[in-house]
Amino acid sequence: MLEINQLSKSYENHRALSEVSLQVPRAVIFGLLGPNGAGKTTLIRIINQIIEQDEGSVHLDGKVLSPDDIRKIGYLPEERGLYKKMKVWDQLIYFARLKGLDQHEAKNRVKSWLEKMDIYSWREKKIEDLSKGMAQKVQFISTCIHEPSLLILDEPFSGFDPVNAEVIKNEILELKSKGTTVILSTHRMESVELLCDQVAMINRSRKILDGTIREVKSKFRPEVFEIAMTNLSQNLPQEWTPRSDGDSWEFTLPLAGKTPNQLLTEMMEYGEVISFSEKIPTMEEIFIQQVKATSHE
Repeated sequence: MLEINQLSKSYENHRALSEVSLQVPRAVIFGLLGPNGAGKTTLIRIINQIIEQDEGSVHLDGKVLSPDDIRKIGYLPEERGLYKKMKVWDQLIYFARLKGLDQHEAKNRVKSWLEKMDIYSWREKKIEDLSKGMAQKVQFISTCIHEPSLLILDEPFSGFDPVNAEVIKNEILELKSKGTTVILSTHRMESVELLCDQVAMINRSRKILDGTIREVKSKFRPEVFEIAMTNLSQNLPQEWTPRSDGDSWEFTLPLAGKTPNQLLTEMMEYGEVISFSEKIPTMEEIFIQQVKATSHE
C-alpha cells in the first residue's frame, strides 16, 4: 500500500533520514522502531505531508503521494493536539468535518465511536475536564473518525492504564481486520510482539533492519537451547553447568555445530529431558542489540 524509495532529509547540518526505503503491505500492522532522534518522526511527517523530503519518493496505492491523499491518512502524533476549551462532542464533529464528512455522517460516526469507547456520557465535557486517559480516547477517535485506509499511530498507548490500553489494542486489531493499514511507532516492545506483522528499525537516520517478526527473530537467534532435566547422572561433560530448580536441573547450551536433534539425543544420555526449547530473542533484546551495534558506526 505504501512504498518509500530512497528517502532523505536534512536540517542544516543534521541528517535526519538517509536513503530510507520501505514497503508497507495493505492491511498489516507495521512497526516503525528506533531510539529517540533516529528519524522516525521525520519519516512520519513526510508521509503526512507536513514537511517535504529532499530526495526520494513516497507512493500510496501505487501513485505518487499527493495533497488529496491526506484524507486517506489518520495520524495520531505523540504530542497530542486537542483544543482544551472545546467540548468532546464539538471537537470530534469539527475534526470529522475537516476530514470531509458531512454534518449528518459526522454526527452518526461520533455518536457510534463515543458509545463504543464508553465515553458518550462525557460528550458535553470540556477536554480540560477529562482525565489524561479519557482525553487520549478522544484523540484516538479523532484519528479514526474518517475511516482512513492508512493509520499512523505514534505511541498510541501513552497515558493509558492497562485496561484502556487493552481497549485501544483491540480497536487497532479490529481496524486491521477491516482492511486498514496501520503504522505503529512505539518504544513498547511488548506491543510490537503482540500486534505487529512486520517491522522496520531506523537508527542514526538509516534503516538497519526490516522484515516480518518471524524473519527478524530468526535472523538474530543465537542458536542456544534451554533444557530442563531430572534424574541427572554424575558424569556430565565438564563444560556443562547445570542450575538447580527444585526437582529438576536446567541448562543453557549452544548448538556448537550440532543439529537440535543431535543435541537432544546427547542430553538424553545424561538423564530424563522434561523440556527442550530454543532461546528466541525478544524484540526488546534485538532492539537494544542493534541500536548499540549501529550507534558507533
